[in-house]
Amino acid sequence: MSNIANSFGMDEALKQLGIKDINHGTSTGSDCFGNGEEIASYSPVDGKLIGKVTTTTQEDYDVVMDKAQAAFLSFREMPAPQRGEIVRQFGNKLRDLKEPLGKLVSYEMGKSLQEGYGEV
Repeated sequence: MSNIANSFGMDEALKQLGIKDINHGTSTGSDCFGNGEEIASYSPVDGKLIGKVTTTTQEDYDVVMDKAQAAFLSFREMPAPQRGEIVRQFGNKLRDLKEPLGKLVSYEMGKSLQEGYGEV
């Protein structure tokens, strides 16, 4: 990482978010994978590589859709308060990670830090 990224705290933010040099770009919520090409993400701030992500193949997509369909069938049977609790937990996780996520958005998109936080 560059001096700009280091002074901005990107190393720590990426660590908190579990971002590696190469990351899987496909997820079922419980499994992460990706068998397609790698895409590199560079910061417009200093031109440095942030990381790479694997793309989703048609086969990967089919796996995700099968899992999503199965999850839908059980989710729709769940009482509304339980579904609401799941949504609340997602919101709490985003709040917990607002700072590192906001820094990542800012650094990756060349936005101000406040804009990055706002996007989160």
